Amino acid sequence: MDYRKAGVDIGAGEEFVRLIKSNVRQTFTPRVMTDIGAFGGFFEADFKGYERPVLVSSIDGVGTKLKIAVELGRFDTVGSCLVNHCVNDILVCGARPLFFLDYYACGKLVPEDAASVVTGMVEACRQNGCALIGGETAEMPGVYHGDDFDLAGTVVGVVDHPKIVNGSAIQAGDVMIGLPSTGLHTNGYSLARKVFEGRMQERFGELDGTVGEELLKVHRSYLRVIEPFFGSPDLRGLSHITGGGLMGNTMRIVPDGLRLDVQWDAWPELPIFEIIRREGDVPEEDMRRTFNLGIGLVMIVSEGSVGRIMADLKSQGENAYIIGSVATA
Repeated sequence: MDYRKAGVDIGAGEEFVRLIKSNVRQTFTPRVMTDIGAFGGFFEADFKGYERPVLVSSIDGVGTKLKIAVELGRFDTVGSCLVNHCVNDILVCGARPLFFLDYYACGKLVPEDAASVVTGMVEACRQNGCALIGGETAEMPGVYHGDDFDLAGTVVGVVDHPKIVNGSAIQAGDVMIGLPSTGLHTNGYSLARKVFEGRMQERFGELDGTVGEELLKVHRSYLRVIEPFFGSPDLRGLSHITGGGLMGNTMRIVPDGLRLDVQWDAWPELPIFEIIRREGDVPEEDMRRTFNLGIGLVMIVSEGSVGRIMADLKSQGENAYIIGSVATA
């Protein structure tokens, strides 16, 4: 008996590291002080220009979207989804990402598949301007079976204390602006997989490709779109629409005594959601609580700034929608 016969292949782990090294180094910024393989990732903090720097962190995964990746044998998009999801979670606090760490766990490590996941992470880290400074790969045949694997990530960013966005400035009369999603992003996949069980290769006229391809679309990052508004007093709150839907997530930042009036027909719903609703006979309440329904991020802004902000978004090529308002409860 040896470790390999017990189900853990150290050689596969070494091959995986060899495959990803050059890619991961592409994300390194001048503040990264260690190479891949160190016991800890060193990042030199430089907060010049910050009055009172506050670190903001978030950890998340991509849920059962991984099951679709395994079924289709396509792994690059879930890596990008992981990074973008975490970056969105801190950007709605007003923070810019500094560095990212990942955790990849599986029953049997296939170096090429794991490297494809990391390729997606690298691409997203580069787009978001953050460094992938460390990670953990765990081969655990007693926990994961077959081709199953799990994926989690942690992002650390920084925001100047006076520029923290937490919704405390929201007041009645403020306006909700919705930014479009690319699809399900990383939420609602247990329901979607149940609806489309055994049908991932099926095509619907409303979609550009197969159901599986649609469900693997990358969870987009909103950092570059929102960054120009950081520090503006007209930006009252930001909400990343994940599990719990538009209402559930946005109410997390709304002060007591206020409510949201959402105009559910104010934006064009992506075809995939109508297909899920129809094919699964899913009640509307469940649709709204489970999926983003085409809006991936909500900006709450002062009423007088709406025209200017909508024009700024349009100049970035963003198809933003006025989707509701804040009112007294």
